Amino acid sequence: MVRIGLSKWPHWCAYLVLCAFMAQVLAQTPTARLVGTVKSVSGSALVVTLDSGTDNTLSFADGARIIRAAPGQADLKSAPTIQVSDIQVGDRISARGQAGDNSVFVASSALVMAKSDIAQKQQRERDEWRKGVGGLVKAVDRTAGTITIPNSLAGAGEQMVIHASPQTEIRRYSPDSVKFEDAKPSTLDQIKPGDQVRARGTKSEDGSEFTAQAIVSGAFKEMAATVASIDPANNRVTVTDLATKQPVTIKVGPDSMLRKLPQMMAAGIAMRLKGISMPGGAPTGEGTPAANSVSSGKGAVAGNKVSGGWQREEGGGQGWQHRNGVGSVGGPGAPGAPGGVGGFRDGKGAPDFQQILARMPAMQLTDLNKGDAVMLVATEGSLGSGPTAITLLAGVEPILTAAPPGTNAAATVLSPWNLGMGGAGGGDAAAGQ
Repeated sequence: MVRIGLSKWPHWCAYLVLCAFMAQVLAQTPTARLVGTVKSVSGSALVVTLDSGTDNTLSFADGARIIRAAPGQADLKSAPTIQVSDIQVGDRISARGQAGDNSVFVASSALVMAKSDIAQKQQRERDEWRKGVGGLVKAVDRTAGTITIPNSLAGAGEQMVIHASPQTEIRRYSPDSVKFEDAKPSTLDQIKPGDQVRARGTKSEDGSEFTAQAIVSGAFKEMAATVASIDPANNRVTVTDLATKQPVTIKVGPDSMLRKLPQMMAAGIAMRLKGISMPGGAPTGEGTPAANSVSSGKGAVAGNKVSGGWQREEGGGQGWQHRNGVGSVGGPGAPGAPGGVGGFRDGKGAPDFQQILARMPAMQLTDLNKGDAVMLVATEGSLGSGPTAITLLAGVEPILTAAPPGTNAAATVLSPWNLGMGGAGGGDAAAGQ
């Protein structure tokens, strides 16, 4: 046994005190993390806008390691090391370090994602969402990990099963927003019948099943109604729900899409709901002249042209197309057409009714009149905020007249609708840190 003389104790005591002090200092200054988007670069200093919206100045400690990674990259072993001069405005950054003097964050390490890489990933995911599936939830089997929705590919009464796995990213919209960036991480347990759901992933060959990479869901109001009053000063419209006969006040926000259907398009949808169409695709029925002469409410024009900008498609008689390329109606049903109504194609051939509506001229709240029939989709709203319009569609009288009794015309025509995927897929700059 080694004996330590009394003369050695002061040195050991000093060492122990120093260790205790260092441990206390380290405990009081834990490593912090800063995540945001680069706003400006000046030499070795950055201004970073945090996700909360506030700006922070960031500098790098001597010997700090900075690496670049692709959005979603989990394995950082092969990630290249970069210099501060390689960081550009708009890049995403996740840094670890300590708060320094004058509220400057001093980073000891950082991970950077290039703005261009993020944009490419966002575009890929937007394309995947558009190629995905969506609709009203009919059933959820949490044990099997499946969601059942109507299958517009297979016709009325058929269903599609969406399969979710532990690797599937599931998000849910907040009650007051339909923006994807506002959607929160969620689970299958929160999805219930009647919700709107959209998924991206892989469809089976027969179109009856869908393996989801990501799912977003939400509870939304879909209704047919008549306008009771308009309050342009406060951006609100009160409507009477035709199903419940109750008044509902809807807020119109900057992201709300207000449109009025051209009469010919409304007539075409109405005929589809009745199951009536001419051999050439042009809608026909009571109040709609046959052959190539169609009334738009402002007089009939013979031949291929109709007033309001709509004309008969050339070469094959596939329905009616708007002269400015907005879209077409009355042709054969197409995969993904709203509620199985079919016949909507944009100028590139994509059957996306939401794209058609988005390209139509915007309608103002003041264009509505008391008694007008409308169909709308709105957020569920919360105790502190009522529902906000996502899509409000006027000019729908023919559709409501043609809808079979007991049918939710708004859900049939406007579902599946585009769940605000514009900002999806930015990736987390903190991946792997």
